[in-house]
Amino acid sequence: MIVQKKFIVSEEKFERELFGNFDENIKLIEDALNIDVILREGNIVLMGEEKYVEKALRLMDELHSTVQNGKHLDKQSISYSLSLLFEGSEEKIKDLEETIVLTKKGNPVRPKTLGQKTYIDLIKKNDITFGIGPAGTGKTYLAVAMAVKAFKKDEVSRIILTRPAVEAGESLGFLPGDLKDKVDPYLRPLYDALFDMLGPEKFSKYLERGTIEVAPLAFMRGRTLDNAFIILDEAQNTTPEQMKMFLTRLGYGSKAVVNGDLTQTDLPRKSKSGLLHAIKVLDKVEGIGSIRLTDKDVVRHELVQRIIRAYDRFDNKELDKKESKKDKKSKRK
Repeated sequence: MIVQKKFIVSEEKFERELFGNFDENIKLIEDALNIDVILREGNIVLMGEEKYVEKALRLMDELHSTVQNGKHLDKQSISYSLSLLFEGSEEKIKDLEETIVLTKKGNPVRPKTLGQKTYIDLIKKNDITFGIGPAGTGKTYLAVAMAVKAFKKDEVSRIILTRPAVEAGESLGFLPGDLKDKVDPYLRPLYDALFDMLGPEKFSKYLERGTIEVAPLAFMRGRTLDNAFIILDEAQNTTPEQMKMFLTRLGYGSKAVVNGDLTQTDLPRKSKSGLLHAIKVLDKVEGIGSIRLTDKDVVRHELVQRIIRAYDRFDNKELDKKESKKDKKSKRK
């Protein structure tokens, strides 16, 4: 049955946020719920099948609350809110209102998906957190935000950024410049996040003082890292030996976040990823948290989600083919 209902709101800000540029936000809602949404005399009128109009009213209520709490609506946030609506979890949108830090420009850094919220909560709770997931899930950016927050609250006295510098080999010698010059290109995502939150001037000042330290993973050997927030990025490119070495550097008052994407390992063939190995070995160790973010947590261009899903489907088909060939060979024997 076709019905018509009003969502009564007289706030121009919410109307602007809801409809978006060229009505792009509202078109997403209309297409997903097969309804029509019209702005009439300060009211939002919803027309369509009753069950979908009721869903839309619940969605409007949650989105209105989101805007009142200072968040902006865009295509990504609307799409994610719709996915929660279809799961019957739209009320969980409220869980995403926590601000971690403000950027240099005053913009709040917040988790944008429930997976990201869980990731943040794990970092708070544990001294070591593994964040695994595809590109665009905010693993690095949110880890840096948590590091900056801890630093500003004097919970740690320094931030240490590290990663396997040249894929698995860490062959830095041939590159020109000093150590910082050699490592800089590989730590660009971490730098960008710190520039965003601290500004380039403060970042440079902290770098000169050693308050922020940048080093390739190989240079962590033999050290004890006290009162520090340490981020190991691109950890899928570590060997099990390198990962064990890194994890045992943790000193008093320190936290470590280990990030990686297991689908983008650059290790030589037949080499085992230290990240995958560590997750299995440390699965039930108290004080260590682990999360696998998925394509649902991607907060880049909507095409990135589709690309990740397409690759996953392709990889699964290839795996099925290999398993099928193995089964045929075993039957012949």
